[in-house]
Amino acid sequence: MSKKHTEVSQFLSYVLRHQPQSIGLTLDSEGLADINTLIACASKAKNMLTQQLIHAVVESSDKKRFAISEDGRCIRAVQGHSVQQVDICFNEKMPPEFLYHGTATRFLEAIKEQGLLAGSRQYVHLSSDETTAIAIGQRHGKPTVLKINALLMYQQGIKFYQAPNGVWMSKTVPTGFIDL
Repeated sequence: MSKKHTEVSQFLSYVLRHQPQSIGLTLDSEGLADINTLIACASKAKNMLTQQLIHAVVESSDKKRFAISEDGRCIRAVQGHSVQQVDICFNEKMPPEFLYHGTATRFLEAIKEQGLLAGSRQYVHLSSDETTAIAIGQRHGKPTVLKINALLMYQQGIKFYQAPNGVWMSKTVPTGFIDL
């Protein structure tokens, strides 16, 4: 991904996941924003976007963080929202036996006490492979990977969802299901 695409991706993550109001943008309950409105709001905030640039960033993103609506008029972040009015309706899905959560070692004591909590986001994010979990954990410090007994959680009534980009999500992961 080019430097420009990376900058646009970071900007889109910020406004579509966390702070749409920072540029005067409003998201609907599914997290969708009209692309033309996004471009206009971004321009007022001195961020120059075009339809072509937005589409290029969405298509070239290796993490598939964004989705364009079928009619091509709207965009949204696929998951990771901290905006409270956004509640994307994901379909419940049975997870594989194990999922993984990457974090920094400095958070282990709190995780041992409380389990994994969504915090300011709507879901705890989990990955189906350890490599991805390590990469995520490195963003926060010295990484560690937690192995989650996801299938047992599911069998005990805890719901799982999977975003279109493959990220697994649950509202919480109690300590009893975490291999520390």
